[in-house]
Parts: sequence; C-alpha cells; structure tokens
Amino acid sequence: MEITLLSIGDIVGRPGRTILADRLQRLIKEHNIACVIANAENVAGGSGITRASYDKLCKYGVNLFTMGDHIYRKHEVRRILSEERNIVRPINLSPKAQGREWATYSTAEGHTIAVVSVLGRLHMPLPTENPFLAVNRVLAEIPPEVKIVVIDVHAEVTSEKVAMGWHLDGRVSVVYGTHTHVATADERVLPKGTAYITDLGMTGPHESVLGRAYDRVLQNLTTQMPVTFPIATGDVRLNGVLVKVDTQTGKATSIERLCVCADYPDEPSYDDSDKTEQPFYKARH
Repeated sequence: MEITLLSIGDIVGRPGRTILADRLQRLIKEHNIACVIANAENVAGGSGITRASYDKLCKYGVNLFTMGDHIYRKHEVRRILSEERNIVRPINLSPKAQGREWATYSTAEGHTIAVVSVLGRLHMPLPTENPFLAVNRVLAEIPPEVKIVVIDVHAEVTSEKVAMGWHLDGRVSVVYGTHTHVATADERVLPKGTAYITDLGMTGPHESVLGRAYDRVLQNLTTQMPVTFPIATGDVRLNGVLVKVDTQTGKATSIERLCVCADYPDEPSYDDSDKTEQPFYKARH
C-alpha cells in the first residue's frame, strides 16, 4: 500500500498562513494526503512561531512541524515545545536545548510517520554537532516498526544537502532541504528508495526578497543604512513536494514538486489576524 505525504517549505508570515488556510484542505482531498509536514520557523512575523500561529496551522491541516535556526526567536515557543508532541527542534543543537528530537504522527489507517530536523553547519549562524553523525544517532533511536521517516535538512549550502541525501539513501523515506526559500528543480527518488529535493522553496510572498519587501532590502543593500524588512504581500505561493511512500518498506516510489498560486477574494471569509504583523492585503496589487 502507498500513502501520500505533503512536505511544505518555509511558511513566511501571514501570507504563508493565509494560503494554507485557503488551499490546504482542498489539496489534502485532491491528492488524498495522509500527512502534512511543514517548516514553520518563519510563520510568526517572519521569524519564529507563536501559540496562535501554531494553533492556526494545526487547524488548517498541518500534522507535523519542523523548525530551524530561528526556532527560539519567540519566547512562547518553549511552552509549545514542552506541551506539544508533533513539533521538533533541530537534533544537532546542544543536548540541553529544549524540544524533542523526533516526533511521529499516526494516520487513521494506523501508518506512522516520523520527522527529524537537522541544521547544516556551512555558513549557518549556530554552532552545531556534525549533522551527519547527529542523524545517525537519532535514527538509531526511532523504533524499527516506524517505516516512514522524513528528514528536514535546514541548511544554506547546496552541497551539504545533496551529501545528506546520499548519506541517508535507503535509510529514510524522504530527505528535503529548507532555509534558502528558493525551490530547486532536482527532485528524484535516489537509487535505494529515498525521495530527495535540495530545497522545497517558500510558502509565502514571492514578489519579495525571500519573503521580505524587496524595496526595503534594496534600500539596505544600496545605502548600507539599517532599515526594517516588513513581510511582503505580493504573488503568494505554496511550495512543497508530494511524495508517495510504500507503507511496508518505507521506500519512496515518486516525488513531485507542488507550486500553488493564491487567488484570494477581496475579503477572505476566515480570520487570520495577527497584531504583530503589517496588514495583509490582496495577494496581487
């Protein structure tokens, strides 16, 4: 038997949350998705996660959450990490860092999916344990009856993510990269049965520089003066991959890139207000 997993790239601010509110349930039905995994480290104001944003994503249909180097930007994440069982911290932080190293979700049919997050070390701001050795350590802790394992490699450098794909080929179901906010076109099933893509891309406003207002970023780059980088609002897209996995072996049988463009009415019928962010208007203006 095969099931379909949806992995969603870095969700940025209110625009990212809004397209999930509008489209995720439809995608789940259209593709018969058994589990939705999302990187949520930029979901609240573009950096970190809050209780309100976590609760909204759960309501929209996200089953498992990964984070990244911005995991502790919001103080209230500590309570989420201690109370909730479907969110993980990167495994190669300090052993004293708060949060679980792997989490699982069980479908109604009894299939269990495990998720693990690991940080790259090249050009990343945090000192970390060797990611390849850290993954080896954590995979040994996951019960052998859990056949479906998904790894989020939150890293800057392409070569480090590609190397992790080969390191884990045949040992896990899916390896994908996050952090750069730019989707890559190298999705494939590796020879031993692991689905791989270097970066899922961003779920948020693409009329931007990695989710931030491009005019502000250009102002900073051309003047070298400090400016704020508000979340952009234009050209909102949901980026991710659909992966089919054999439930008996845990091997992937296919991987497909997914890019969904927003098409919002003038007044959305849902409430996604967040006083910590700039107002979110129509996707295109």
